[in-house]
Amino acid sequence: MSAEEPLFRVVRGVPSAEELAALVGVVAVRSRPAARPAPDPPSVWARSGRPTGAAPTPGAGAWRVSCLPR
Repeated sequence: MSAEEPLFRVVRGVPSAEELAALVGVVAVRSRPAARPAPDPPSVWARSGRPTGAAPTPGAGAWRVSCLPR
């Protein structure tokens, strides 16, 4: 398609400038990719089961520290 060729043409009728602007707006919006919805945040119940502090570092006695309250 060349730069001189129109993207669309009116086949019947004589649209006003406002009608053509509305048509161009609809075509422009429909040609964009749809935005993905934001992911849902984790629920309070799921969030409560996750550790809040840093993971224990490996070493002597690390298995004991992993189950102590923080």
